[in-house]
Amino acid sequence: MTKAPSQAYNSLVSRDRKVLCQTYGRYPLAIERAVGSRLFDLDGREYVDLLAGIAVANLGHSHPELLEVMSSQAQNLIHISNLFYQPRQVELAEKLIATCACDRVFFCNSGAEANEAAIKLARRYMRSVRYKDAFEIITLTGSFHGRTLATLTATGQGGRIKDGFDPLPEGFVTVPFGDINAMRAAVGPKTAAVLIEMVQGEGGVLPLPEDYVLQVRDLCHEANCLFMVDEIQTGLCRTGRFWAHQHFGLEPDVITTAKGLANGLPMGAMLVKEHVARGFAPGSHATTFGGGGVLSAVASKVVDIMLRDDLAGRARDLGNLALVAFRKIQTAMPDKIKTVRGLGLMIGIELAGPGEAVHAELRERGFICNLAHGRVLRLLPPLVISADDLLAFAAALEDILKQNG
Repeated sequence: MTKAPSQAYNSLVSRDRKVLCQTYGRYPLAIERAVGSRLFDLDGREYVDLLAGIAVANLGHSHPELLEVMSSQAQNLIHISNLFYQPRQVELAEKLIATCACDRVFFCNSGAEANEAAIKLARRYMRSVRYKDAFEIITLTGSFHGRTLATLTATGQGGRIKDGFDPLPEGFVTVPFGDINAMRAAVGPKTAAVLIEMVQGEGGVLPLPEDYVLQVRDLCHEANCLFMVDEIQTGLCRTGRFWAHQHFGLEPDVITTAKGLANGLPMGAMLVKEHVARGFAPGSHATTFGGGGVLSAVASKVVDIMLRDDLAGRARDLGNLALVAFRKIQTAMPDKIKTVRGLGLMIGIELAGPGEAVHAELRERGFICNLAHGRVLRLLPPLVISADDLLAFAAALEDILKQNG
């Protein structure tokens, strides 16, 4: 039986609804604290976190090494703006560049801002370096690239996400997911870049087929437009490689990342190849807070820990274990689970029917995940989660599906 909300919870909800813009469809939970892969609500109830702040707390919550770095750096330097050279910022850039085939980094505050920077750079690169009047950005249906006006327009979803915000900026083309003929027809003289996700997270955890990704890359090279990869959700060891595009041996012209970069602090980054970076010049793009002292120091430690502890390998192994467990349930109950898909610890369990009741019951049993598109259970757990927690979730899901007849 569902426990009645406490007075503390009801009071907080009432205060929230009075003072905050109501832009979120919140779960009926108020989280007081978090440690490792555990969340604790106002009444002290414990939950297994299978969402990690939407792929943010990759190292888990309240990681002691990150807390130490955060405190130490805050006593030394928090913020001075990007008018000055900053050692922590340079150190982080060097570490990120060492993980991929890019040469330069632009730091910002979020994934949307990283994608916004990529869009601006693609257009300016074409005009100021290539002397070509190419400005169109091509994206895929089901994609999600952010909520600024430009990244919202780039996002290949409709409905409430775009409703009421028109007129949206020009210069964006959306083509069907996985359709190389549609992509080939869309690429033309006005194309500045193609921007894709290796796995569409907000789209319901949809991995792009390898042959399609390679064909898109080749098409971009043939058309002399930029091949840009949005790794906001898939990057930083989430899919079993440090970057998801590395599963396919790709070297994008531009990579964007954020979410897990500073493990909960607001930070994003755009990584680019040397020739593309020439599209920006002093004053052409900027941010006040991007790459500040504390943010850079923490993110630098995040990268160190990920490499030291082989969290990419851990995500691969635990992801494979989880996929086997979930697919076993699917085989036993094909009328309840339509498909199970994912890469590493980025997993989508698409139910055969509406998923609201299942999602709510999982929460009642102490498991927090996301429900995408009304029927996809999306799992983005901390990369330090235990195998026992994943198997316990599988057992709870199986029991719930059995009970629901």
